[in-house]
Amino acid sequence: MTGRREALARLVTPPTAPVDARGEWTTAETALGVRLPDDYKWLVATYGWGEFGDFLYLHTPFGASRHNGVEWQSAHPTESPERDRERYPYPLHPAPGGLLIWGTTMNADRLCWLTDGDPEEWPVVVWSSEGWYETHRTGAAAFVEGWAGGRVRSDLLVAMEADLAPWFNTFRPRVDRCLVLSEGPLPHDESLRRLRTGLAPTTDRGTWRSERDGSGQDHFATVDADWLLTYDTPHPHRIRIAFPPEDTEHVRRRLFAAAELMECRVLEVTTAAGTPLEAWDAVTDEDE
Repeated sequence: MTGRREALARLVTPPTAPVDARGEWTTAETALGVRLPDDYKWLVATYGWGEFGDFLYLHTPFGASRHNGVEWQSAHPTESPERDRERYPYPLHPAPGGLLIWGTTMNADRLCWLTDGDPEEWPVVVWSSEGWYETHRTGAAAFVEGWAGGRVRSDLLVAMEADLAPWFNTFRPRVDRCLVLSEGPLPHDESLRRLRTGLAPTTDRGTWRSERDGSGQDHFATVDADWLLTYDTPHPHRIRIAFPPEDTEHVRRRLFAAAELMECRVLEVTTAAGTPLEAWDAVTDEDE
């Protein structure tokens, strides 16, 4: 089990400041009525609340957000799991050994434990949004490592894209800004290389290209500062970024320096919705 944790940490760089990753485990376990697995506690302490690869969402029992939390899976109020075993093949809380949700996906699938026996032996059950089930005889950390590494075979989950470096994004308040750039003298690939050099180290988050006109987007993130970026080209030529509010001045300095490295001028700074800003650090209703 420890080997899987180390493999995951090598495969997916943990955030420098995990969100909702610390709290009283005894309190959380008392509220749930079960002891939670050690590998899950490691996941929470190492990564916190957030998403693997824009798809798999890790929940934690800490923090105040209504979107976070570990919870028992319940049936629809008008349905009976005891009688409808085709729809509910696994026990549901408060039945012993019921399904307990520790994660979800972008497609509203639920990642559960089947809480039967020793918590260190609980299997992972994928319960899809369409009502299909899939059991994996592994713990949460090994399941995430296998999915991110492309080794977990699932008929219900979207696979991690093989050509992307796996990444983790913390869920936290972010400010969105857009830098509209002049057309520089460099070809796209060189402009992108210089942009990422100015913000290094970075990790890939996907690329999109139009076959019609060659326009596209390059998505990446900084490894050391938890900034999420998109480089749009050629029309409009711009850099979009989402970052924690406390990083505002640091982001401004590095982005403007990167634009200079790209041999471009910053023509305008806007919000994500395109509202022009007179000052980089101006706060708008969109930021609230």
